[in-house]
Amino acid sequence: MDPVILSTERLLLRPVGPQDAEAAYAACQDPDIQRWTTVPSPYLREHAESFTGTFAPNGWRDDSEFTFAVLLRDASGTGEAEGATETGEAQGATSEGVLVAMVGVMRRGENVAELGFWAAKEHRGRGYMTEAAKAAARWAFESAGVERLEWRAEVGNAASRAVAEKAGFTMEGTLRAGLVHGGTRRDSWVGGLLPGDLGLPTTRAYLPSRG
Repeated sequence: MDPVILSTERLLLRPVGPQDAEAAYAACQDPDIQRWTTVPSPYLREHAESFTGTFAPNGWRDDSEFTFAVLLRDASGTGEAEGATETGEAQGATSEGVLVAMVGVMRRGENVAELGFWAAKEHRGRGYMTEAAKAAARWAFESAGVERLEWRAEVGNAASRAVAEKAGFTMEGTLRAGLVHGGTRRDSWVGGLLPGDLGLPTTRAYLPSRG
């Protein structure tokens, strides 16, 4: 898939690239990111360079995983990307602010994908992650052929769950041994988001159970 740039009221979401290595390395020194996400621990500079320079760009090229760097619209966090459209695609944005988060859409099956994200410690508590998650979800439904978007997190990751719920996900239960972290299987929460939850159409009709 061709890389795209999205914009929200305060944020610019663009594909991750080598220019993000230093900021990603710094953000991922946070113990909470290493505890609750799948990044390596300890997180070395070479991990950041490999992810931003190879893994993330390859995901766009092979249409398997779409990772966005989430940036403030300008260095002060108060500016706007010139020419941003109402649909959320930024046109002519010429300035970038600091990296506040990353968000990814990973294909998991036939028209199903998973949303993953982390936020830099110093930029939490301002709603940036929820804003970016909503933008990425809408793009997945409108442009990537996704009909169901899932969110998963280890049981206990209350911050991630709060973002998912604010972004519109319905909590659907707990999966026993649903993920692997630190070499052990852990229980995970799972949530689902459908196009209709955001008022969007879907390619195939959804027939919910009556039970």
